[in-house]
Amino acid sequence: MQLSTEDAKLVTLARATRARIGAAEGAAVRDQDGRTYAAATVDLPSLQLSALQVCVAMAVASGAKRLAAAVALGESGVLADADRAALADLGGSDLPIHLGDPRGTITTSLPE
Repeated sequence: MQLSTEDAKLVTLARATRARIGAAEGAAVRDQDGRTYAAATVDLPSLQLSALQVCVAMAVASGAKRLAAAVALGESGVLADADRAALADLGGSDLPIHLGDPRGTITTSLPE
């Protein structure tokens, strides 16, 4: 699967962030201004967030109004409903979302 150069950078960020702490997932998003946000899964006794949810929260907290692309890397290879909803809040239904394994191999790109 051929990704744009900018989306390939998101894969690199997501992979490195996940690997750095050994998290279940790594994710990265790019906003309308080209700023990127990368995060890993948060799994605390009092707070559980997917890597994509953390990325969306970081983008919103930084003032982003719209997302341009998203990448999530993990074992499941599936976009959870909560992640889809969070991405739709800032990205709309046509947001390019790339899903892949922990090594960064993209297996699915949405919308198809």
